[in-house]
Amino acid sequence: MAAFFTALGLVLVIEGLALALAPSRMEELVAFLASLRPETRRRIGLGAVAAGVGIVALVRAFS
Repeated sequence: MAAFFTALGLVLVIEGLALALAPSRMEELVAFLASLRPETRRRIGLGAVAAGVGIVALVRAFS
């Protein structure tokens, strides 16, 4: 459970830094994502999930 909260905390730190350091770029990114078709956004999301699962699997395999 500690690993879950550590991961969640890291996600919040990264997201918070992006919003704090480049708020206008975040607005542009949201506008860009809104202009994409839902199918494309879904593929991007699934790709991100796959990358995340792969990273977790690699970390667990080598630690």
